[in-house]
Amino acid sequence: MKISVNGEIIETKVTSLNLLLDELGYEGNWLATAVNAEVVSLDERSQFVLHEGDRIEILSPMQGG
Repeated sequence: MKISVNGEIIETKVTSLNLLLDELGYEGNWLATAVNAEVVSLDERSQFVLHEGDRIEILSPMQGG
């Protein structure tokens, strides 16, 4: 299926948000995620089913100032 991740269209076969994060190499409990502009909490990610055309935003903290 084709989805948008941080504005980039990708193709994936995974069906849940947590599997997508694993596939893309994101690690840690400190990520913020949203699907179609709705925040998805850490506890909801494993049950959150992705669909064709979803828009996923993944935010991670950055160091600096």
